[in-house]
Amino acid sequence: MTTLRNILLRREAGIFVAIIVFCIVVGLIKPRFLSFDNLRVMLLLVPLLMIAAMGQMLVLVARHVDISVGSTLGFSAMVAGMMFKFMPFIPWWLGFPVAIGTGIILGLVNGALVTVFRLPAIIVTLGTLYLYRGLTFIISDARQIDRQYIPSPLKAMSQNSPTFEVPWILIIGLAVILATNWFANHTRAGRQIYAIGSNPIAAPLRGIPVTRITLLVFAISGACAGLAGIMYASRWGFVNPSNTGFGFEFQVIAAVVIGGVSINGGTGSVIGVVLGVILLGCVSSALPLLGIPGTVQNAIYGAVIIVALLIDRTVRLRGLAALTTSRARP
Repeated sequence: MTTLRNILLRREAGIFVAIIVFCIVVGLIKPRFLSFDNLRVMLLLVPLLMIAAMGQMLVLVARHVDISVGSTLGFSAMVAGMMFKFMPFIPWWLGFPVAIGTGIILGLVNGALVTVFRLPAIIVTLGTLYLYRGLTFIISDARQIDRQYIPSPLKAMSQNSPTFEVPWILIIGLAVILATNWFANHTRAGRQIYAIGSNPIAAPLRGIPVTRITLLVFAISGACAGLAGIMYASRWGFVNPSNTGFGFEFQVIAAVVIGGVSINGGTGSVIGVVLGVILLGCVSSALPLLGIPGTVQNAIYGAVIIVALLIDRTVRLRGLAALTTSRARP
């Protein structure tokens, strides 16, 4: 009974219940929401957000934030797209290491600015958000990579399935989830990320290489954004310097904080982030069916972030109050 109570009190349980209730309510209003076709569309939208959210989770757990992920996605996708356009003879699968490598480089730039110059991550990544977006326009001469330049095998990854009609894009998203869960929970570096986020002052005193771990989490965030970039080209079949990844960072941060990752670091789970992404995917899929304009989505994402922060604040204050009370007892 105690185990069941502990499970029900976890924040992940609350998110799961919210998903069920939301789907039932929207399904009653718009039955088409629960149709197979709509669910398939939603599932094809979720992997891009899921992949980037895994990297963002590690950054937030380490008590930083990366708001340049949307621009990193766009720049990485553009680099891969230009490679396909001007070198059509190269193997299509090279787009993956190129996009991921580009993302890692951009992530390391963020990490270096944070660690070397001791700058707040939110300020650094706010600057690189605009820097990387501007570089995307410069290298592309503000021109879109059209559908005919994206290799057909790459585009097919969002449609074809190796088994059970599950497209490759979903399988890649699942692989990233499993890899992140293993890294965060079963490696020394993963435990050090949580230790830094929990107490950044004590971490170096315990021998934790804070600079190296900080560079690592930003590199992982960049790699995930780069992978999401090449999968964006697969999903939509084009790369536009204006809208590829534009506003994506707000969706990622909203999904992560909904999933219970504390903005103050040290707390968060992969399963919580997965549920947060699914809930946000359900909301994004339901808005058009409910006749709500797409321009309202950003307002909803902003409201969701604020509500999630208030919940996190309340949970932390209650935890501190409970700890103080327990210590005060004789």
